[in-house]
This record gives sequence, structure tokens and C-alpha cells, in this order.
Amino acid sequence: MSIVSGALNFRDVGGLPASGGVTRAGVLFRSGNLAGLDDAGRDALVGLGIRRIVDLRADDEVAVEPSRVRGLDLETIRIPLFLGSVASFFVEDRSLADVYGGLVDESADRMVAVARAVIAGAPALVHCTVGKDRTGVAVALLLDAVGVEHDAIVADYARTEAMLPARRNARVLAHLRSVHPDARHLEDLATRSPAPVMQALLEDVRERFGSAADYLVAHGLRRDDVDALATILIER
Repeated sequence: MSIVSGALNFRDVGGLPASGGVTRAGVLFRSGNLAGLDDAGRDALVGLGIRRIVDLRADDEVAVEPSRVRGLDLETIRIPLFLGSVASFFVEDRSLADVYGGLVDESADRMVAVARAVIAGAPALVHCTVGKDRTGVAVALLLDAVGVEHDAIVADYARTEAMLPARRNARVLAHLRSVHPDARHLEDLATRSPAPVMQALLEDVRERFGSAADYLVAHGLRRDDVDALATILIER
């Protein structure tokens, strides 16, 4: 059960092994949408000390499932990551690897903006609609940038698959299959977080840029920002 009632796929990324330490608890959280928050969930968000929400969703997603955080003493920053509609991925029948590669290549400036938003506003919650793909890639890059072990990053990403409610998955898949009956990648896109996909993404970033830190710096983040992020996220 989520520690924030009504929040899909919510978790703290504290306690992951990193070079020289572990990720600090209580400073970086990840989740899916906050449209289902109840009063207890709203109270839990406040109780966790979260100061900033970084919402990675597009305008249409926010309109359909607005976050229930109005009136809470926190700031929401919106940094839409997909440059096209979510629906287009099902129409084009894109694989998770293709979607993630597109995020890295086409939304690099926005990944930098996510890093800056966390640095300036931690404790922070990064979320999208399900907390799987956009959140998964963004959080993985942040963790890699501060030296978290790749196996731990991959394992944290892969946890999502077990955290999505079976009834939710069945309902979503039934609807999507009725609209896209021949899509090969539909279940992966909607419900799965396979470890090999994230492992391949991290390896690709390392091969092309050296590390996620180098990737972010190549697209505008300062080295002292990377150091600041590590100070925030890593307990030594």
C-alpha cells in the first residue's frame, strides 16, 4: 500500500547504494498521478515535507486527471517531457526502448530542467501519469548523475511493474486493446517496466556521453549543479 493514500506508484528513492554512500531518504520521491489523493494522502504529502512537485505530464493529461493538491503548502512545476501525445505511441506501436531513447534525445533540455527543479526545491516529488516511463527515465538519469549503482537504478525502475494494481492494468489494457487491436508493444507501454530496457538505456547514455552527469552537462547543466544534486541526494 502506498504511504500516500490515493497516489499511484508512490515511493521514496532513499536507501539506494551509491559511490561513497547511499541515497538520502526523504528528499526525492516518485509517483504516478495525484488525481486520486484523498484527505489522508494530502496530509501524508505535507507530512513528508515535500516542497515541490515536478509534474512531467502534458496539458491534456493534466486536464483529464488534475492533481488534488490545491491548498497545500507546496509548489508545482510543470515540465512536460513527451513532445508528442501519449496516444501516438500506441498508434505508432513504438517499443519502450524507442520511447525512452526519444526522451533522452529529444527532451534533453527538459531533463536538465527537471534536475534544476529538484536541486532548487527538494524535498521533491517527480511524477507523470503512471510513474513508469517519463518518471522512470528522469529519475534514473538523476540517480545515475550522482553515482547510484546501475543495478540499483534498474531495480528501482523495475519495481513499478509490481506496484501497478492488477485491476487498473486489466481495465487499461482492455480499453487500449479495443482501440489498438494489433499493437505489439501495447502491454509494455501500458503496464511493464522491464529491467533490460532500463539497463540498455543507461549503457547507451554511458557509451555516448560518458555518464548521465556528462549528458546533463552537455545539455546545459553546470558541474556545480551536479555537485549540488549529489549533496542533496547522497548521504555519505
